[in-house]
Amino acid sequence: MSVVESVMQSFNRSLLIYNNLLLNVFFQEYLANFYGLKTERQPESISEVAENMMENKIQEMQRFFALNVTGQLDAPTLNMMHRPRCGVPDVQHFSVVPGRWKKRLITYRINNYTPDMRPEDVDYAIQRAFNEWALVTPLNFKRIHVGFADIMIQFVVGDHGDGYPFDGTGDILAHAFFPGTLFPGDTHFNDDQYWTLHKKGTNLFLVAVHELGHALGLHHSKDPKAIMFPNYNYVDVNKFRLSEDDIRGIQFIYGRPGSIESPSNSAACGPNLRFDAVSTVGDEIFYFKDRYDHFYIYTTFKMKRKLQDDMTTIVEYVEVDIGGWEHRD
Repeated sequence: MSVVESVMQSFNRSLLIYNNLLLNVFFQEYLANFYGLKTERQPESISEVAENMMENKIQEMQRFFALNVTGQLDAPTLNMMHRPRCGVPDVQHFSVVPGRWKKRLITYRINNYTPDMRPEDVDYAIQRAFNEWALVTPLNFKRIHVGFADIMIQFVVGDHGDGYPFDGTGDILAHAFFPGTLFPGDTHFNDDQYWTLHKKGTNLFLVAVHELGHALGLHHSKDPKAIMFPNYNYVDVNKFRLSEDDIRGIQFIYGRPGSIESPSNSAACGPNLRFDAVSTVGDEIFYFKDRYDHFYIYTTFKMKRKLQDDMTTIVEYVEVDIGGWEHRD
């Protein structure tokens, strides 16, 4: 073997190791960002536990996207990980407290514009995105130009001060905050992406409909046809309609157009609430209702209520007094 061949072999081995390290960092960050993987360094004595946790998170991601559940980073799993997507996690845990807007008129403000589009085109895309949700709910949306709005919309890059930095020209297109969180309704678009009104680049209208769904309280959907599916998928914007899954989810929170009381309010706990079964796990009490389609978790200070409707999951926290079921908005 010549010196040149030896050097090339050594170089190729080093390149392979480097690429494997980059891949390892990528998928760990993906699982940490979207599936709650803990990435702290683990002592050698519990490395097997860490490997099992990694495998469990891969399986969780595969189940969410209806992939073959192998627990391994196979080609379909890696391909799904590399698709452009929303920056909001796919799996919500009880530490996340989504909510809803407790009024019918919601204001929004476009703080700045992307240089990729004319301001009037951005205005049109955002207004049309709001209109998609207004058509199927009793909500109304009003744009304001000064002051603080319920939903503040910005085009930003990199680390922009909310604790969820964008990845440049990578795969994260945008993110939004649920009502009732630290930045309620705030919606941020990654301005390192190329934004358009058509198929070329990333369509602002389609991403805005998705992110405003989060700003109104919706989580990600497992239905690939839903606009709330986490991965970006271009569809003909002239024929766009919210899916049945999207409509069921948003109407669960706010009701149908013209309704007065939100279903999520009327279904909340009250003096006539009855359960079908009760069990304890650790220091928590689980209450089951309606053939276990609904389950409740009661702790010392809060009752946490989770309802599952086909593919859309809405989570609501309800404060209660220890002495009785007292609902508080």
